[in-house]
Amino acid sequence: TGPLKDMNFSIPEGGGVRFIYQFTFEPPAVSFRATGEKDGIIDIVPKTGILYLNGSLDWETKAVHRLQVESLDEKGNIVKGPYTVTIHVEDINDNPPEFDQIKYTGVVRQNSRPGKPFMYVHATDRDDPTTPHGQLTYSILHHFPNPYTEMLFQIDSVTGAISPSKMGSYYLDPQKQDTFTLVVTVKDMAGMTTNAFTSSADVIITVKESLWKAPPTIHIQENSTQIYPVNISQVHSNEPDVIYDLFEKEKLPRLPFSIDQNGVIYVTEPLDREEKDTYTFFVVTKDNEGELVDKPLQIHVTVEDINDNPPVCQQAVTVLEVQENEGGGSNIGTVLATDMDKEGTLNSRLQFKIKSQVPAVPASDLFFIQQDTGILQLISSSLNKRIASNYSLKVLVTDAVFQTICDVQIHVIDINDRIPIFEKLDYHNVTVAESLPVGTVILEIQATDGDEPATGSSYIIYQVKEGDPNNTFIIETDPETNQGLVKINKALDFEAAPVYNLVINATNPEPLVPGVQYNSSSLTLFKVFVTNVDEPPVFHMTVYERKVSEDIPVNTLVMTVEAYDPEGDTKIVLKEAQGKHAQYFACRKRLFCKNNAAQKSKATLILHLGDVNDNPPLLAMDYPPFFCYPLSGGEKAFLQATDADEQWYSTFTFSLAGDMNTRNNWEISKVNATHAYLSPKHANFEEKVYNIPVIINDNGKPPLERKVNLEVNVCKCSSEKSCF
Repeated sequence: TGPLKDMNFSIPEGGGVRFIYQFTFEPPAVSFRATGEKDGIIDIVPKTGILYLNGSLDWETKAVHRLQVESLDEKGNIVKGPYTVTIHVEDINDNPPEFDQIKYTGVVRQNSRPGKPFMYVHATDRDDPTTPHGQLTYSILHHFPNPYTEMLFQIDSVTGAISPSKMGSYYLDPQKQDTFTLVVTVKDMAGMTTNAFTSSADVIITVKESLWKAPPTIHIQENSTQIYPVNISQVHSNEPDVIYDLFEKEKLPRLPFSIDQNGVIYVTEPLDREEKDTYTFFVVTKDNEGELVDKPLQIHVTVEDINDNPPVCQQAVTVLEVQENEGGGSNIGTVLATDMDKEGTLNSRLQFKIKSQVPAVPASDLFFIQQDTGILQLISSSLNKRIASNYSLKVLVTDAVFQTICDVQIHVIDINDRIPIFEKLDYHNVTVAESLPVGTVILEIQATDGDEPATGSSYIIYQVKEGDPNNTFIIETDPETNQGLVKINKALDFEAAPVYNLVINATNPEPLVPGVQYNSSSLTLFKVFVTNVDEPPVFHMTVYERKVSEDIPVNTLVMTVEAYDPEGDTKIVLKEAQGKHAQYFACRKRLFCKNNAAQKSKATLILHLGDVNDNPPLLAMDYPPFFCYPLSGGEKAFLQATDADEQWYSTFTFSLAGDMNTRNNWEISKVNATHAYLSPKHANFEEKVYNIPVIINDNGKPPLERKVNLEVNVCKCSSEKSCF
């Protein structure tokens, strides 16, 4: 109750008849009167001043009622007023949300971008939108069918936008399932209470084939005379208003393709298959902010060959040799030509034909060439060097469009009817020291051949026929003089072979004509006497190499170093010399084993030491860690450990070793194999030095451990972030 004045009331809607307020009388007032927006619900009892409701307020019908209240005397005259009484109707959640459609339908494309809406659902609620009563959230209740563990669709809880999920973007396929039904719910009270009202609607989604597909391989004919650019294909995004672009990974000097904003792909210039026969690039789509819309499409272009390259002779002049007694039908050589057009097609198929022969004696058709191989053959055995020693052929090489002339020179060579004859049948003796190096010429021998010079019929090949089972000697022919140079091929050894009785033969690379054979005139003899040289001892190996663990016990046998004397002296003395690697000198016992001894050899011993885990880790820090006081939270100190052992053992674990109080105040988190962070767990630290026991283990088997008492300073810091 109270005196009459301007007043405001807030009253929840509904609730029926109820008392609101009672105005008190102030003489000479004896009654009250209310006018205004009573709407048959709000009124006042004149004689008592009670303001009341005779029905239920409804926020959805009227949210505010404004009345004017006056006090009256006995004659009905106004004593006070009118005063404004405003009644604000408070909304209660008395209306369920309603979808604007009973059933929704939508279409989504295969491979659509996840999270990109393709349709919306919408619902309304008559309750106050400024309160949770009218705030709506959307969700998917059911998903029919749902063949996967996750839903293929998702809905924005605020906007009602429906889009493919990541799973849906990947798995939606109209060939497998082209229709889905979603049961979508809308809930008021901002979804925060179980007392909220919920409504639902069906959403029928049709899945259609993706428009965003790479075209099949594009075939473009090379060197086309069309007007460029030329439309070669088109792609379509599933989304409207995208920006199309091309990119390639090959980093070509130029990409001869472009794309317009309708997805039409063009070739911008003539292509040359012989320069590049395939192209691979990608089409991308972007939105107005430059973000990718669709997955990049890979485009393949094949450049089709046309016959635009003539045959090319592999040699400016093909030079062949044929013996004058060669039989008819013999292959004498091949004319080689190439064509840069596509291999295995008619464009690069080559055919051969003899266009001319000079001289045309004793006949104009002495030679034949196979049409598709270029193999030259003799037609008959009528060649005669005295009539013509050389022939020039013009060979016509053609493909389906072009032709080329290849020149061929054929030399008629003398038949091999003479054998090599040695100037001497016996070169007697040659004496050499066993220490002569390999490759030394010890004798020059000479044979002559009466056949045509500088041909295979007169070139002489010298070989050791007898007396050298181990190929200790080799004979090379001087191509200018046909002289034989006898060389040492393997190291001589007086103790193994002091004398060689050699038989040498001389032959030609060309076969002899029938009826002619090599005889004793093509043989010669000589002896090689090897003289003894006082040789130094010889180690069995020049380098002895072993690997042992670094913890090998003292007096363990590592290896045995052995040497022998080629001269037969079994008394060898080994002496260790100093150096980066152990070196051993071997010398005969009858000599003093000094560094300047005449007969000594040297071998090297390399010992590789394998690491073992025998060094515990160390804390490697330039200065103790500190934290600036007062702490604000989130501080970290960097800890680093090292180990003198190999890196294999340098993976460390860090832990706190103190009591529960230490672990309650500090924590260690690993950063990588060698580093960790030390962090305070809270900010309530005093300004002082804290001793924190830290344990560091390496990864050996068993691991080695080091315990470190780490001094951590919580202190006031200077501007350089260090303690005063």
